[in-house]
Formats: sequence, structure tokens, C-alpha cells
Amino acid sequence: MSDATAPIAEAALRPGAWSFRLSVLLCAIGVVVLAISVAAVLVAGVGVWGNNIPHVWGFDLIAYAWWIGIANAASLFAAILVLRKHGLRTAVNRFAEAAALAAILAAAFYPILHLGRAELFYWTFPYPAHTGLWPQFGSPLVWDFWGIMSHIIVTSLFWFIGLIPDLATMRDRAAQQGRVGAARAYGLFALGWRGSVAHWHRHQAAYRLVAAMVLPLLLWAQTVVALEFATTLVPAWHQARLPLHVVVTGLPSGLGVVLALAAVLRHALSLERFVDEADMDLLGRLLACAGLASGLAYAHELLVGFVEEDSVTRAALAARVLGAGAPAYWGAVLLSAALPQLLWSDRLRRSTLAVVPLGVLAAAGVWLDRWSLVVDGLLRDHLAATGPGYAPSPAEWGLLGGTVSLFALVLLLFGRLVPAVSMFETRHEESEAEAAEEER
Repeated sequence: MSDATAPIAEAALRPGAWSFRLSVLLCAIGVVVLAISVAAVLVAGVGVWGNNIPHVWGFDLIAYAWWIGIANAASLFAAILVLRKHGLRTAVNRFAEAAALAAILAAAFYPILHLGRAELFYWTFPYPAHTGLWPQFGSPLVWDFWGIMSHIIVTSLFWFIGLIPDLATMRDRAAQQGRVGAARAYGLFALGWRGSVAHWHRHQAAYRLVAAMVLPLLLWAQTVVALEFATTLVPAWHQARLPLHVVVTGLPSGLGVVLALAAVLRHALSLERFVDEADMDLLGRLLACAGLASGLAYAHELLVGFVEEDSVTRAALAARVLGAGAPAYWGAVLLSAALPQLLWSDRLRRSTLAVVPLGVLAAAGVWLDRWSLVVDGLLRDHLAATGPGYAPSPAEWGLLGGTVSLFALVLLLFGRLVPAVSMFETRHEESEAEAAEEER
């Protein structure tokens, strides 16, 4: 293995520092809270949540749509870099794919739990029941099943296929260090990789094929969430623009997480050589552009909403924008659309202390947008007597905090067990640079 990629491998093979162990411990505590919250729902039912008529959806759909948005934006970003063979893919593709996989695992909890009878989740499968009762394919529950399963399969393949050459490198390096157990573990997942021409040809073809599959899948998965709104009886959710709104406003969440993760891993694993200032600069600009696109989506919503002839839709939007739902709506605009525009500043883009909170806040802004859609979209009630407003319960907060802890724990383990930066892409780039130097 070339010396150029030795620091990447060493970052995964060396023992974890005390800060890493403390972070894992804190995340593990959060995962225990997640387990307790899941157990409470399984034992007592969804009545432990704060949902009530007319707010039959709350954190369960908010968090589900939010995690799906993070996974979609991160996967879309990584797939485009692979298909276009952009130089940025070497620096950020690996942990962008890992962030997408961790987010989709966190999202997978919610479709099962909000069934109410989680032990009967297999009823949504298209299995050949002897009773002749088949799943109702017009039900959003079945859409969730196909969406989540397709997302997990394609995202996992995209991440794993890109890892195979580097797993073989880790296998060989662990064997050289006499770490037999680690060498066998890496060798098992390297699938017998030997780096032959045939292996490389098949790997690149498969990698690009799966990357191409990611693009339509992500647009479809995100629009399914919007179509779930459209199948309800809420007039304010019957808008043709809603799928596009959900896709576009979800971009700052995934890019914000990738930017924050790049900044943290860059310093925590001493990867400044591989994720350099130019890479961070481009990532910051991309997040700022995603914020602009999100801002245009909000402007379009306001323009269409207030010139809409449908008085019910106009009144619902007014309640979100000017009424009781205004804090969440304008908080989403501020955090996901306006705040990322600070990244047009060269000094801020190169500051870790600036990009990490800006990336996290952009993701938080998208969560507020989902709150505004799910909860505040129902503020205008059409019944004479209304029930109490929606207030999330401790079980819901536990689920949200627990899935965030699970997400962080998966990424921590990823950073310790596999190379955080693509080693084979790094070697390829250096070979091309050497060849260009020789031609000169």
C-alpha cells in the first residue's frame, strides 16, 4: 500500500482516544433511551404519544420525513459526484454515503411503530397469504414498506460496493501488523478482492450502475412522503407543488450534515491532507446554494398560496405563516434558507467553528419545516369543537433523541472501523497527478 494512504488506514486501525470512547458512551446511552421509548410504544401502544384529533400525526411523521430527507440529499450528492467523476468524491463520498445509510436506518423505526400494532408489520408485505387477503396497495403504509426497503437496499449497496477495494487494503495491512482477527473480518467483507483488471472493471461498472439507480429512487422516495399528505382529507395538503417542496427543502439537511461531518472528521482523524480547504470551500458553497433553492421554494409557496382562489388553502397557509404556526415556519426559513447564506464568506467557509453549527442548524431548520407541514398545517379546524393542541410526549422526545444518538453512533463506528476517505480514489488521483507531471 502506498504511503499516501497510510494515514487513512491508520485512523481506522489505531485504538480509539478517550474522546472517542466518551462519545460512544454518550451515544450508547441515547440508544438505551431509544430502546426504552420503543418498548413503551410496543407495550402501551401509540397512545403514549401526544397525538390527538385532529393531530393524528406528530413526531412520528415529522422525524420520518426529516430522516428520509437527510438520507436522500446525502445519497443524491454522493451519486452525482460518482457519475460525474468529480474530484470532490475522493474527499467526501465515503462519509456522505455512510450518513445516508445511518439516516435511513433511523427513519426505518417510524413506519413500523406508527402502525400501532408493530408485531403485525409483515401484513404490509406482498406475501401469498392462504386467506387470500393481500396488502392494500392503495394504502400509504404499503408505500412506506416499499420506500424504506428499496432505500435501505440501494443505499447499502452504494456504500458497500465503494468500500470493497479499501476493505481489501485494510485486510492486507491488518495481516502485516499481525492482527489476525481484524484481517479475517476485513477479508470476509472484501469478497476475495485481489485488484485484478477484471475486478476493477466489474467494480466500476457496478458502482456507477448503483449510483445511477440512486437518482430516480431518491426522487421517488421523497415524493412518496408528499403523496401521503395528498391522500388525506386535509385540503391544505392537496397541492401539486408539495412533492417538489419536500425534495428541494430537504437538500440543506443532507448537505448540512455532510458539511458538519466533513469538518469534524477532518480534524478528529487528522485528514486535512485528504479533505483540504478547497473541498471544504466547495461544500460550503453547495450548502449556500441549497439554501437559495430552499428559499425559492418558500417564496413560491407564499406567492402561490396568497393568490390561490381556494379560500381554505389560503387560510391554512395564513395560519402557518402569520398565525400560531409562524414561529416554526419562519424558523425553518431562517435556519435552512437564510443562515446558510453566511457561507458565501470565505472566512466562515474555512472555519470549523462556523461550518459545524451552520450545517447542524440547516438540518434543524428542515425539521422545523416538517413540523410546520405536519402539525401547523392542521391549525385551522373545521369542526365546531376542537380538541387540545398537539404536544409531544416524553416517549416522542425519547424516540427523536434516540434516533439522533443511533445516527451518531453508526457514524462513530464507521469512522473507527472503515476508512473515512476512499483510499483507492486517493491513489488514483495521485497516479493521475504523477502522470501529468511526467508529461510536463
